[in-house]
Amino acid sequence: MTDAAADIPATPPPSPWERERPARAHAAPARTPLSRERVVEAAFTVLDRQGLDGMSMRQVAAELGVTVSALYAHVSSKDDLLELMYTRLFDDFEMPVADPERWQEQLMEFARAGRRRLLSHRDMARISMAHVPFTAELLPHVEGLLAIFRTAGLPDRIAAEAGDLISTYIDGFVLEEGMWQDRAAQQGGDGSSLARPDWREMADDMQNYFAALPEADFPHLRALSGLMVTDSSDERFDIGLQIILRGLASYLPDRQDSATPDD
Repeated sequence: MTDAAADIPATPPPSPWERERPARAHAAPARTPLSRERVVEAAFTVLDRQGLDGMSMRQVAAELGVTVSALYAHVSSKDDLLELMYTRLFDDFEMPVADPERWQEQLMEFARAGRRRLLSHRDMARISMAHVPFTAELLPHVEGLLAIFRTAGLPDRIAAEAGDLISTYIDGFVLEEGMWQDRAAQQGGDGSSLARPDWREMADDMQNYFAALPEADFPHLRALSGLMVTDSSDERFDIGLQIILRGLASYLPDRQDSATPDD
């Protein structure tokens, strides 16, 4: 042992009373500050778990581990929170530059993206129906949609109504899908699949029923029995869109006949 080492005092053993002390508790990690973004994320969690009817500000606060009053520093009401949730769905979405040569394709892409947004969280179609999109954050999307209509050459009266028509179609279609998801969950499924749990069997029964109707009384139901019921929501959605877009196309100046809609 060197002289230097000899000068270092040995570490004494712990005293008896120190052996009986509990280990020193680690300091609790600092709580992440509450923010509007965290409130919205927690609200989505509650919405997906409870549905819109079961969602409350108290449950959102519990999800965050805070008091209800703490939420009101970031949102003014439940309606305000729902509007923020709806707006959040558009964060990564950009309207395309209007192209008159692709206007129908652009509207198909817009509608499909809208359906995907609403399907990303439970009951978002109901929330969408209750909130008009004329907030500062969403006005650019409305402007871009109107640009597609007007650049394509649709008359202003038709362009003014077409956006609401397409949005209502998307909301209604997704609302029906959500109802079947909830039904699946109630019947023991997880509700995650858009396919109706008993749909194939139900579709077969309905098709067979239509096909067996008296032809003299129901010739059209019999003729269309194999087409009346399909099991593809994507296919049904696209066909509905095509019907709407073909109707809009009939208003283009080079396709109008002498009759024009009243202003």
